[in-house]
Amino acid sequence: MLLPASADDAEYQARVGAFLQGLQQSGWSIGRNVRIDTRWATTNAAEIHKHAVELAAQAPDVILAHGASAVGPMLQATRTVPIVFPVAGDPVGAGFVASLARPGGNATGFMSYEFSLSGKWLGLLKQVAPGVIRVAVLRDPALTTGTGQFGVVQAMAPSLRVEVSPVTVRGAPEIESELAAFARSANGGLVVLGSASASRHRNLIVTLAERHKLPAVYAERHYVAAGGLASYGPDFVDQYRQAAGYVDRILKGDKPADLPVQFPTKYNLVINLKAAKALGLDLPASVLARADEVIE
Repeated sequence: MLLPASADDAEYQARVGAFLQGLQQSGWSIGRNVRIDTRWATTNAAEIHKHAVELAAQAPDVILAHGASAVGPMLQATRTVPIVFPVAGDPVGAGFVASLARPGGNATGFMSYEFSLSGKWLGLLKQVAPGVIRVAVLRDPALTTGTGQFGVVQAMAPSLRVEVSPVTVRGAPEIESELAAFARSANGGLVVLGSASASRHRNLIVTLAERHKLPAVYAERHYVAAGGLASYGPDFVDQYRQAAGYVDRILKGDKPADLPVQFPTKYNLVINLKAAKALGLDLPASVLARADEVIE
C-alpha cells in the first residue's frame, strides 16, 4: 500500500481499517495467507516517488495506491504490477486508464468525484451562508480535477449570484497570504476542492478560515473533523472497503484491465456546529436534517 499521509493520520487509519476488514471478509488474513507492506509517504512528492520505485521492485501481486499523487508515480514505476486505487479524481484525464468501462492497463479502482459535485459545494455554501457573494476556490491546477472542478464552480457562480476567485495551492505561506488578501473585502466565503496538497495543509486552511471569518465548504470530512464548517463528498472509508473486493478479485486471477472504474455510491454531508456558532451562522433546519454527521 502506498499512502500519501502520515501513519498517525486518524482519517487514513479508519480507511485502512475498512480495507483490512474487507480483505478479511473475502478470506484474506495477515500472517496466514497475505502479507501487506504499507508505505506512509506523507504528501512529499520525492518520498512518494521513492516508495513507488521500492514497492514496484518487490514485484508484489497487487498495489493499493491512494489518489493521483500516488497512482501517477506508481504507474511510472511499473506497467505490469496490478494497481488498485480506492480514490482517484480523474483517472481517464490523468492517463491512468484508457476508459472507465475498460481500463485497459494495469490500474483500476474507484473515482473520488464527478465534476458536477463541485457545483454542489458552491450551492451548499450559499445555503449555510446566504450572505456570501465572493468565494475563494482553493485548487491544485496541476491536477486535471483541479481545473475541471473549478470550471464547474465558475459556470454555476452566476446563477447563485456569487463571484469566484481561484486560489492556487502551493506552500503554506502562499495560502496564508492569498486568503488574507481575499478576506480584506467583506462577504467572502471559501470552497476547498479535493487534492492531496490541500489535505496536507488542512489544519492551516481551517485555522485561516476561522481567523478571517470565512464560511467554508470542503471536499472531505477530515477538514470538518479538524474544525471546518461543512463538507460533502464520497465516503472514502466505504471506498476502501470496496477496493478490498477488487484486490481480492485480482489475487484470484482477474486483470485490472477488465475491471471497470466505479463511481462513488455513498456520499456524506458533515456539519460542524461549533464552527457555525463561531461564524455567527444560524444553519437552516433543512441542511441539518439531511446531514449524515453533525459534530458538536
